[in-house]
Amino acid sequence: MNGKLRRREFLSRSALAAGAVVVAPALRLSAASANEKLSLAAVASMQRNASNIAECAKTENIVALCDVDADMLERAAAQYPHARKYRDFRVMLEKEAEKLDGVIVGTPDHCHAPAAAMALRLKKPVYCEKPLTHTVHEARTLAKLARENKLATQMGTQIHAGENYRRVVELVQKGAIGPVREVHVWVSAVYTGARFTTDKAAPKNLNWDLWLGPSAERPYSEGVHPFAWRKFWDYGTGALGDFGCHFMDLVHWALDLKHPTKISARGPEVDAVSCPAWCIADYEYPARKSSEGVELPPVHLTWYDGGKRPQIAETLKDKDGKPLDWKSAQLFIGERGMILSNYNEHRLLPAEKFADYQRPEPYIPRSIGHHQEWLRAIKDGGPTTCNFGYSGALTESVLLGTIAYRSGKALEFDAEKCKITNYKEVQPMLHKEYRKGWTL
Repeated sequence: MNGKLRRREFLSRSALAAGAVVVAPALRLSAASANEKLSLAAVASMQRNASNIAECAKTENIVALCDVDADMLERAAAQYPHARKYRDFRVMLEKEAEKLDGVIVGTPDHCHAPAAAMALRLKKPVYCEKPLTHTVHEARTLAKLARENKLATQMGTQIHAGENYRRVVELVQKGAIGPVREVHVWVSAVYTGARFTTDKAAPKNLNWDLWLGPSAERPYSEGVHPFAWRKFWDYGTGALGDFGCHFMDLVHWALDLKHPTKISARGPEVDAVSCPAWCIADYEYPARKSSEGVELPPVHLTWYDGGKRPQIAETLKDKDGKPLDWKSAQLFIGERGMILSNYNEHRLLPAEKFADYQRPEPYIPRSIGHHQEWLRAIKDGGPTTCNFGYSGALTESVLLGTIAYRSGKALEFDAEKCKITNYKEVQPMLHKEYRKGWTL
């Protein structure tokens, strides 16, 4: 066995230990060219995608940029002067297809799926911001396209690559707190108060028609671009959509969760335009086997946003008896204790019970970097930890919570058929009608 094959075998085994799926991408560079720089295109050039582009540009070439905002496009082009510029991603992908090794998608949520799907159909690996899509059907479609075309994909849940999440996963999976049947996840974020306006024309730098993408045609609305779109159902999904893929990611990873079977939610009176000031969503996940064949019990996950928290959060204290007043966190409740965690730290609770606890030896390898995982996978077929198979299911779970809230129904979900089984009238909410000229 040569050195390259041994390296691939090591990467595959390490990835499986971390819960990743190994993907053999359609684009496989030859051994002679494996160290050559990739040619990448970006759909959206600023905001969150500016960071994605910058990370990829550390080792690869950015050869094409697309943005519906001319001012943003010019600012990005100043950093990547050799990149060709476009306003419409459909034009860019069609013209650049033969030259591209991958596509970075960082538009507002409502345009993720059309851009990513087009790239995948052109057999281009895709890095896409979270949430992966705006609808459940879109998430299912992207996962299917990535799988069928054997493409390297990664969703932009960058915190997944951090060391803290890895240590929590190890504690949960090694039984530090025993079997887990209950988890609470809360964030302080609030995205609400959205209102459409019609009294002003779009600024000259913004192509509003392209910004709308597949969404319903409507006059320019002041303030939606570049960030407040997250408050609007037409373009975002509020705090749950924005942060669910980050905070529920750890729970899905640690407990080997995939699709919930029952979902319900509550919050303020539903507004047709605006996401709510707060939402509490309950998810029931069935008993299952872990990736190592271990029988795992059913799990009840409760999500809270807008500053809402579970009552038990008020009782949590550190080893000195001081309240652990974490504004955003995950709380795993096991038969023998609890784990409180967030992006950067975690605690075994009650603290006095675990004062002498011997932690398991770390076994999940350090990430080479969230973006670098994807870039290396394009080159040599290595794994990505948030590929569209894993992140598609995570995104579906998040979005089902928003559907339960908006419909006011306690839903039953058949994941295999991608179908809400108990309320036929809610089924259309798994997708949306695209505007003429736009396709998935």
